[in-house]
Amino acid sequence: MQSEAPLSPQTHAPRGLKTAGIAAVVIAGAVIALGTMSRAHDNGEAQHWSDARSIPVVHLVPVQAAAATGSLSLPGTLEAWNAAKLYARVGGYVRGWDKDIGATVAAGTPLAQIDTPELDQQIGQARADLASAIANAGLAKSTAARWNDLLTTHSVSQQEADEKNGELAVRNAAVNGARANLNRLLAMKGFATIRSPFAGVVTQRAADIGDLVGPSSGNQQPLFSVADVRKIRIYVSVPQVYSSAIHPGLPATLSVPDYPGRSFTAQVVGQSGAISPQSGAFQVQLVTDNPGALLKPGGYAKVGFNVAGQAGTVQVPASALVFRAEGARVALVGADGHVHLQAITIGRDLGPTVEVLGGLKPGDRVVDNPPDSVSEDELVRVQQSHA
Repeated sequence: MQSEAPLSPQTHAPRGLKTAGIAAVVIAGAVIALGTMSRAHDNGEAQHWSDARSIPVVHLVPVQAAAATGSLSLPGTLEAWNAAKLYARVGGYVRGWDKDIGATVAAGTPLAQIDTPELDQQIGQARADLASAIANAGLAKSTAARWNDLLTTHSVSQQEADEKNGELAVRNAAVNGARANLNRLLAMKGFATIRSPFAGVVTQRAADIGDLVGPSSGNQQPLFSVADVRKIRIYVSVPQVYSSAIHPGLPATLSVPDYPGRSFTAQVVGQSGAISPQSGAFQVQLVTDNPGALLKPGGYAKVGFNVAGQAGTVQVPASALVFRAEGARVALVGADGHVHLQAITIGRDLGPTVEVLGGLKPGDRVVDNPPDSVSEDELVRVQQSHA
């Protein structure tokens, strides 16, 4: 009987190796899970940081009530007390001029002389016409006298005597007309000398020897300009909101670029009484003495008035203004951190600050120097508030 082959022993994996493999799989899964969780946390932190940085940071300034009284500073224009541009009234050629710019002249001082050959010939003809009219009138007078004598003896009719008397009246009228014409031409001849109409300073001279001047010269220009600068008028355009505060007798101070640090006193003497529809302002006239002719006509001046403030007026920094197509705005921040663009009415520009006549009240929180892109209901983050 054939014997059976012995069975080989069954092969088994080492128990330690299997345990190690399971542990490695568990550890790898844990590492992957931890990495995924860490990356998710980092992404969340980055998103939170980015969201926080995307909210604009703003600074707030408080809205303060304006002072009860203050200085209203406005630009003004200086004008001479009297000013005249002198033209050639008669046609001719400039023979010579006597005064140049800067000359101080009295009333009636000759400034220039004009040769008038055509006018001189007209005067000669007018004299001859007057002499002829006087001669004709003399003849008519003697003729009328003889006819009146003949009428007393009924040698001539009443009609004939009346005709001679009428002719005498016509001749006398011709004499008066010729005399008036001569006087007119002589008066025109008087304009051949350009004279200063008042005491002042010559501020312009455009007359040169040999120039053709007068109405027949084409584009006529003033030969001289004379200004009386003993007093100076100042014209200022004042906004309508201050119309009730400006009245005759109100004092004011002037400053001009010519004399930095120096001020001049002036007084309101009148106002236009009407608001300009173009500028929304009314014109005010002031007067000041000008010893030494320090103030120059035509110059610029800064005029300061002490006026009472308006009730409800507040002040904000000029940097807080936002200008949109709809007008001036300021950015207010509510308790929820959202922006509201508030419409305002601007009053005086005080340089670093501006007066706001409407739209704000003391205590409102206004964004200082807001970004140009600020928009309605935008969320902002307030970093700090400062005055």
